[in-house]
Amino acid sequence: MPERVELAAPERLPQPTVAEMDLPVVMDALSDPIRLAILHRYLVDAAGGERSCGWVGVDRPKSTLTHHFRVLREAGLLEQHLEGLTRVSRVRVDDVQQRFPGLLDLVVDWQVPATLMREDLGA
Repeated sequence: MPERVELAAPERLPQPTVAEMDLPVVMDALSDPIRLAILHRYLVDAAGGERSCGWVGVDRPKSTLTHHFRVLREAGLLEQHLEGLTRVSRVRVDDVQQRFPGLLDLVVDWQVPATLMREDLGA
């Protein structure tokens, strides 16, 4: 009989709990148009689902995007986990809505400047 192999759960990267989410930290994270565009794209185009960081389509170097994703995660806006070598992200919709009702509605309503996105994606 073959040995049963259990797959490890994806490694979730550190993030604050709902109670630890701090409004000044969240507002600072959202004060940068790139981070706001990332969050908007996940909310609107991914419908709150999981996507790899490379999917987002913001026209900036990978190292810059890594920084912006980290800021969003550390503020509690995104959850990230590793799947092999890929970081997969999703918006913590329920947690953010619980802590800051209406905040994500403002992000959804925001118009992303076309200059932030890769040309093949548009705004």
